Amino acid sequence: MNQAVSMIPPTGQAADFHENGAVVLRGVFAPWVEALRAGVDRLMADPSPLERSYQPDGSAPFFQDLCNWQRIPEFRDFVEHSPLGQIACELLGAHEVRFFHDHVLVKEPGTSLVTPWHQDRPYYCARGPQTVSFWIPLDPVPAASALECVAGSHRWGYDHRPMRFDGTPLYAVDDSPPMPDIDSARGDYPILSWDMEPGDAVAFDFGTVHGAAATTGSVNRRRVFSARLVGDDAVFASRGGKGSPPFAHLALKDGDPLAGPDFPVLYTDPA
Repeated sequence: MNQAVSMIPPTGQAADFHENGAVVLRGVFAPWVEALRAGVDRLMADPSPLERSYQPDGSAPFFQDLCNWQRIPEFRDFVEHSPLGQIACELLGAHEVRFFHDHVLVKEPGTSLVTPWHQDRPYYCARGPQTVSFWIPLDPVPAASALECVAGSHRWGYDHRPMRFDGTPLYAVDDSPPMPDIDSARGDYPILSWDMEPGDAVAFDFGTVHGAAATTGSVNRRRVFSARLVGDDAVFASRGGKGSPPFAHLALKDGDPLAGPDFPVLYTDPA
């Protein structure tokens, strides 16, 4: 589905995305913030079976849910009618982009749970040369509570071992290297983070190392809608275990084209 031209990032931002693996896009989804907030309210009132929330003792809750765009009308409208697909196509330099999945994250004020440093790619059942996640805050977020990305980490050439929030490995057999202790040597890493307003977005590669701090010092909710997309030559990746999201209903085999109603084409470059 082609979309009307709207707020497409300039060439320089596409170059920054390819170089750093992450770039901030100002105001590109501002017209959709109220609708996405309504969708988050609808979702939290009726979570899916994939909902995963955490509430450490003495902490405010951290709500997460995945793969709801087909049943939450506000999310479907955003996926199908916002400039999401065209922006992804421009950033990736792709001929065609497909939607992969959505992810809602809500950290209430006083949430002590840190989102640990990780890469998305080893969790996902998708593999390809062109991938992008959009981290879209629906509330003002200071840099101290926003997404942090390690610039250039998507070009390190390998994936780190994916871990669960409880610190256990995601896969029973995994010989990939553990994530380095970035927080103990932050000065050694080029860490990107930005003060963000509702409707801004951080676009980052599935291979970019990223994380986010707790919101213990915040008085505001931090609602985020994340959208993940893939470009040309994306295929299904069997990870040898239940990834995130699990997509347990798929009959695809490793290396099959990532296609079907779960992964619709959002935009095709007319050129």
